[in-house]
Order: sequence, then structure tokens, then C-alpha cells
Amino acid sequence: MHGPIDNDIEEHPLRYKENGIDETEISGILSTHFNTESETPSPGVRSKKLSFPDSDATPAPDYGISPDKESMELTPLSGDDSMNEKHGLKQQTDDVEEDSPYEVVRHSVSNKDDPSMYSLTFRVWLLGIIFTGVLSFVNQFFFYRQNQLSLGGSVVQLLAFPAGYVLSRVLPTRKFTTFGWVWTLNPGPFNIKEHVLISIFATASSGSPYAIDVVTIKKIWYKSDLGFVASLLFILTSQIMGYSFAGLARKFLVYPAAMIWPASLISVTLFRTFHEIQDFGGKMSRTKMFWICFIGSFLWYFVPNFLIPALSYIALLCYMAPNNVIANQLGDSYNGLGILNFTLDWSTISSNMGSPIAYPWAMACNLFAGFVVVMWIITPIGYYSNTWGTGNMPIYTAHLYRTNGSAYDIHEIMTSDQHLDEAKYAEYGPVRMSFQFAISYGIGFAAIMTLLVYIGLHYGPEIYQQLRQSRSINEDVHLKLMRHYEEVPHWWYIVLFVITFATSIAICEIYHMMPWYWVVVATLVPLVFTIPIGIIQAVSNQQPGLNVITEFIIGYGMPGNPIANVTFKVYGYITMTQALNLVSDLKLGHYMKIPPRNMFVVQLAGTILASFIELGVAYWLMNTVANICTPEGYPFTCISANTFYSASVLWGLIGPGKLFGTSSPYHPVLYLFFVGAVLPVPVWYMQRKYPNSFWRHINLPVAISIAGAMPPMPAASIVNWFIACFVFNYIIHKYRNTWWQRYAFSLSAGLDSGVAISGIVQFGIFTKAKMPQWWGADADHCKLAPTGGFLNRVSPPA
Repeated sequence: MHGPIDNDIEEHPLRYKENGIDETEISGILSTHFNTESETPSPGVRSKKLSFPDSDATPAPDYGISPDKESMELTPLSGDDSMNEKHGLKQQTDDVEEDSPYEVVRHSVSNKDDPSMYSLTFRVWLLGIIFTGVLSFVNQFFFYRQNQLSLGGSVVQLLAFPAGYVLSRVLPTRKFTTFGWVWTLNPGPFNIKEHVLISIFATASSGSPYAIDVVTIKKIWYKSDLGFVASLLFILTSQIMGYSFAGLARKFLVYPAAMIWPASLISVTLFRTFHEIQDFGGKMSRTKMFWICFIGSFLWYFVPNFLIPALSYIALLCYMAPNNVIANQLGDSYNGLGILNFTLDWSTISSNMGSPIAYPWAMACNLFAGFVVVMWIITPIGYYSNTWGTGNMPIYTAHLYRTNGSAYDIHEIMTSDQHLDEAKYAEYGPVRMSFQFAISYGIGFAAIMTLLVYIGLHYGPEIYQQLRQSRSINEDVHLKLMRHYEEVPHWWYIVLFVITFATSIAICEIYHMMPWYWVVVATLVPLVFTIPIGIIQAVSNQQPGLNVITEFIIGYGMPGNPIANVTFKVYGYITMTQALNLVSDLKLGHYMKIPPRNMFVVQLAGTILASFIELGVAYWLMNTVANICTPEGYPFTCISANTFYSASVLWGLIGPGKLFGTSSPYHPVLYLFFVGAVLPVPVWYMQRKYPNSFWRHINLPVAISIAGAMPPMPAASIVNWFIACFVFNYIIHKYRNTWWQRYAFSLSAGLDSGVAISGIVQFGIFTKAKMPQWWGADADHCKLAPTGGFLNRVSPPA
């Protein structure tokens, strides 16, 4: 989902995917290792024994991370030698074993390996292709819907385990010889390396690529279809170019022991838990819990999605005062503040922020506090005082307006080649946005500086120390164990770069997206920043976003050209983000002792396959859904693409010079850069002075980052997400902890998957069907919220 500074929600530490699991499932959890004191155990990070799919074996002793309020000490791994032997984790008999110099790594990653263990098998290809296809289709399908549900790597990790086991029992073991190469459909028991490769295969590029936003706005809003082949090459080059930088950065970001990559440790723990911890006999397995929740969620979603859409958002204020514009603005979800707005629809809860079950309670409190400050305090004060003349617009929207509150028509100010016509712009008038939209840009600016200063204060000495250590690359045990496998030669990555770089220039020149020399400049951004930003992320688990930097560079360099603006951002910022996601996967493979060439193959294959499927789904929906990306096309309203389009107008067509110049009413938001730089200092001081007080729970980057998703994220979605988090991760976690540890994440995956598959089935069945008009068939009962401001309600054209 794209936020007001046109940042994918993946651009801050709330949602971006890496290592096969959603960041919502690990952000804040990982901070447990780094003194942010999350109180909620994370998936695979437990203080008690866990239970996993059925087995009659005696449960192995616990391992993993046991949160301790003072020292956060780690519980060492111990277990049955035969079990470790079975999974390639051979025990050494020496009294002193070589291990990682970092405690958090020692307690998560095995210092053993079995080089004879097979990894890239037929099962990996079969399950990897299936899961890649399912995730890519589902996630791209829901990308265009109002509730943007997303299936993450946790679903793959959960389902690949029993699927791999079944295949190991039913596939024939006969060996075949092809061109001298001996292979088999079933080499033996399903093992942990196969499990890791399947997950990486399916999640290498399973989320909607950023480049598809460009394809969408060109076709829907700018009326200039790029075409399927050109779009495919655009997506592939932007995705695959990241491999080049990831591969060339291995020496600095993967090999050194100092580059920890905390998120990878959670994935390691999850995989080892599946293969080393056995089930307690006699209790329901997690797999059974998943399927029970899947079926229940699948069936129930027919009610709020088709039979009674009013259950998706139950806006009490709008029911009590349907003709009061202020009550509608306060209570609405999509164009209001979501106050007293509740839901009985799981997709409403989890589609934007991810599952609340997978988010630590302490971090959820930080995030919701930031939401309350921005949406329920700052926004009403600024809006109802008519700041910047926004009182004649909706209180919460990503749409653009004229000064009189009517919709802004970009075609009135563009030339035939879709550039800004200065004369027409002067005649038509300046673009305006709602107060909340404008202030979210400022808060987004502050969030960038807050994150950088926060990282410097909390992790600065550690980053400096580990940077110095990484330069020497003293081989730890994991790098030594990886010497058993053939490394991917640098020239493979260089060839990928040359091909994608040349293709990028050809696409941008042939289809007039951006001059070739700006492609060169865009490529310099990941070239310069991948390693330093990667070092920060490898130590702190925080990735500072460069989207604003790229927007400023191209906004001032090529003002009046919206397509060049978003294209530059794809090749400049998103290429670096993709590179770091791939580096994170490479570190996971490093920890799990996956042969590097097998990693290269599955990452590349997963990305290429996913790109074909995602673009195919995008064109299918854009060509078949009537009024897609408009309110009339509900539920395919494309809330993220709408915000992306608005950002392309603001940063590209109008440009930051006009938008934030000294003559602009929005110029003061630039001062929030300085506010963001100062804000973490007093909090850091109070945390050091009073380490055992409530200050230790405050995480400013998390609290402020919510502004990066508002708009387009529905306000009521955050409210209900927090309520669900309170129920599961505070009440149930506190009073039914054993049940929570055993079933919480299976329940979450089951609910998400059931909703996703049910939505696709209903789309196929009920495309032509319509429910009779009655109260429950109307999903929106806050009719006044989107039609104008509280000063004078002007109904803008669609």
C-alpha cells in the first residue's frame, strides 16, 4: 500500500517483506534483541516449549529466545543428537566448539552442517512454483481491491512443511538419467534446506511490484497504455537489477559475521522449530488449527463481502447522525477518522497492517499512539480551523482539488505529451490537497530524520564497531561451513546488471518514460546507498527510506514530467529495496547453509515467474472490471494506486519546487525535517536516565511511521486492528499463554488464507450477480464524508 509520501508501506519497518515472512510478524519482536523490550513472544521465539505438526516422538527441549526484562538473556539450543543428525545438524564431540562471536546468532543458528544434504529437488520446484503462483495471484488480485489483503511467507512456511512431507511419502523413488545427470522425484525425507528454498522461491517477489503502479496509472489515469511486453520488461528489469547489487555486495553484507541481519534469525528459528521440535502427542496440531480457521474464514467471508457488506464497517456515528457532515467525517473509514467504527470482517482488520496476531503488543501501542496523535488530534485541529483553506475538502482523502474544493483535472494543465503546460497551469490554478494529506508529508519527512537519529543514538557505536569488523572479514564458523559449496561467481551478477541496465535504457527511451542519462543517475542511487543502508539494516533491523530523496532529485531535475518521476523512483529507490531484500535472503541461506547457486536459481526463477503472473492478473483486472479504480468499481477501487497517482501529480507534474516553494502554503511542512531530527533526543535521554520506567517502551520510529500509510489506509482499519491485537496479544497472550503459543500464528494464517481464497471464489461466482438493495447491502453509510468539506459541501466529479 502506498502512503502519502508515495511510500509503499513496505518502506518503513511495519510491513516490508523479507526472509519469507512479513515484517509485521517480526518488527518490534526483533527489537527484543536490541533493547526495545517487546513483551510479546514472536513466532519461533518462545519462552516455553512449542508444538508442531503431529508426531509421536518425545518433544525436544526448548530452544530460542527467552525474553528477560533486564538482560534479555538467550536460552541455548539443546536437543536429541539423533534428531540433529537427521536434519543435518551433526553434533561435535569436542569440549569446545567453534561458533559465532555474536550471542544472538549462537542461540538461533546451528554451527553444524551436512554438505551431503540435498536441497534443490523436484519437490522444491513443484511446491515453489505452486506457492509462487498462488501468492502472486492472490496478492496482485487484492492489490486492486479496497481491502488489500496480502498473503505472506508465513503461510508458505506453514503449508510447505506438511506438503513436503506428503510428497516424500507418495512420490516414486525411481532414479532417472538425463544427459548424464541422475535425478529422482523423491530423494528421501523432506528436509529443512528444501523447506527454506521453497519459502524463498515463493516470496522472492510475491508482493505486487512497485513497477505495476506505474503501469496502472499510465493505463488508467494518464490514458497511455505501456503495453504488456514493455510492462513486463519494465517490471523484470526493476526487480532483477536488484540481484546485481545484492550479489556484488555479498562481501560486505553477507559474509561478515558482524552483519547479523536480525530478521533472518527469526526465519532461522522458525525453520528449525518445524524440523527439530516435535509435537506433544494427543493435542490438536497447528496444521489442523490452520485448516479449521481456513474453512471458517472462507465461509464467513461470504457474509460481509457479498450478503451483508455493511458488516465490513459499522460506523455508529453515521448511523446516529446520518445528515450531520461532521459526524460523518469523524465516523467514516475511507474518508473520515474511523471513530466508533467497528467491523465483523477479518479482511478489514488484517488487509492493511497485516495480521494483528503477529504484532507485539508493546509495538502496537506505539503505532496506535502515533495514529491517535496524527488522526484524532492534529488532523481535526488543522482541518476544522480551515488551515491552508482545506475546510471545503473531505477531512481525509488522497484526491487532489482546486482551491474551491472541486476535483483537480490534470488534463487541463498537461500538454499532448503529458508534461506540464505552464500557461494552462497558471490559468487553471494551483493544486490543493486536504490538510491531513499535506501534514502527512511533513510527518513523513520527520519520520525519516527520526529514524536516522534514532539509529545513530541507539546503534551508532555498534554499527561503527561492526563496520570496522566487517572490513576484515574474519571467517566465522558459518562462512567456513559455506566454503563446502560453490559460490556464485561475480560475473553472473555482472551479466545480469548489463542485461537489465541496457534493457532499462531501451525501454525508457523507446517508450519515452525517461531520458537515458536519468536512468544512469537512477542506477547510481542503489550503487551508492545499498551497502551503507544495508549495514544499518543488518545491525538495527531498520531500513531508512530513500523514496523522498529520489522524488526530490527527479522532481527538481525534471519538473513537469510525472511518468519520469515515478520511473526514476522505481529504478532508484525500489531497486535498492529489492537488493536489500535479496541480501537478507542470502544471509538466511548463509545461516541455513544453502548452496549459493541453488539460492541464486530459486530467487531468479521465483522473481521471473511472479512477474509474469502479477502483470497478467493486473491486465486481466484492468481490462475486465468496469470502472476499476473508481468508487463505481467497488470493491476494485485501487486505493493504493489512487494515492500513487496523486503523488505522481504532486512530485512529478507539479514538482517539489512549486509544491513546497516559499510561495506555497505547504512550505512550512519542510521544517518538520528539523523537528524529526530533534524529537528522538529527549526520549533517548529519558530512556537512559530512567531505564526501568515506561520510557523504555517508547519507539518513536514505529509511532511516527504510521503517517507513511495515511492515506490511503482506512482509519477504521487501524482502530479495529488495534482492538484485535489487544484481544489476542494482550488478553489471550496474558491469560491463555499456552494456547496462544501453540495456535496463534496458525489461526492467523488460516484466517488470512480463507479470506483470500474466498474473495477470489466469490469474484468468479458473483461477477454478474447483485444483491437486492437494502440497508445491509450498502457498504457505506457515511454518505457525506467523501462529498466535500464542512464549510461548503461541493460534490467533486469522479
